[in-house]
Amino acid sequence: MADDLRLAQDAALAGAAEGLRHFAALAGLPREVKADGSVVTAADRAVEVRIREVLAAVRPGDAILGEEHGETAGAEGRRWIIDPIDGTHLFVEGDDRWLVLIALEERGEISVGVAAVPAQGRIWWAERGGGAWEGRIQDGRILGGDRIRVASAGPVELAGSRLGVVPDWGRDTVAPLIEAADERGWAVQPALLVARGELDLAVQTGGQIWDFAATSLIVTEAGGDYRGLDGRTRPGPGAALYSRSAELVDNALKVLNAR
Repeated sequence: MADDLRLAQDAALAGAAEGLRHFAALAGLPREVKADGSVVTAADRAVEVRIREVLAAVRPGDAILGEEHGETAGAEGRRWIIDPIDGTHLFVEGDDRWLVLIALEERGEISVGVAAVPAQGRIWWAERGGGAWEGRIQDGRILGGDRIRVASAGPVELAGSRLGVVPDWGRDTVAPLIEAADERGWAVQPALLVARGELDLAVQTGGQIWDFAATSLIVTEAGGDYRGLDGRTRPGPGAALYSRSAELVDNALKVLNAR
């Protein structure tokens, strides 16, 4: 029986392959707008179905929570959390920065996280206590695996801190951060750039647990800090910060709370 990390990787690879199939046929892809105003496509649903198939084949008793198909009950204390296409707005525009996110939550704590960027052939993963890693995807397999860590040094104040912001909307809620820090563009989700030491701080202006579950573990296992704007340390709804240090997050929250 595959271990949980390997299973999460296999599910992410299967979801990535399904997503790429739809990404290559964007012109004919039906699009809908959900009640919250976000875009959803047939690809989102198909990717989640494929991921669920892989997980259920090996762990049929586990609960699964997915953005598109809701929650399937299962064994108490174990729940897989899926965001089949994180960044659907990027996906439908032909932008290669969309992700497939999978995490395992055990007794309320995220224990495994995988983040794939299929159109770039890149993948990140972490297991609680095992560090954070980055590899490449080729022919449906993961090649290599280099351990990644947050930047070891940098400013503890916002001034001079390298900041990434995602998505484009909701920026007004974190305007003081953007004004105080050095905002940078990003080729992959800013949280992953914090984990690999290329940004000091990232803010995600909104989301649900599936948006944060995998990346929160990857950043913390890389030696960084994850917190909601309300100070919570577990992923959940709302906006959140990823940082190379707890001190930098503390200072960021002070700036926001001073509004």
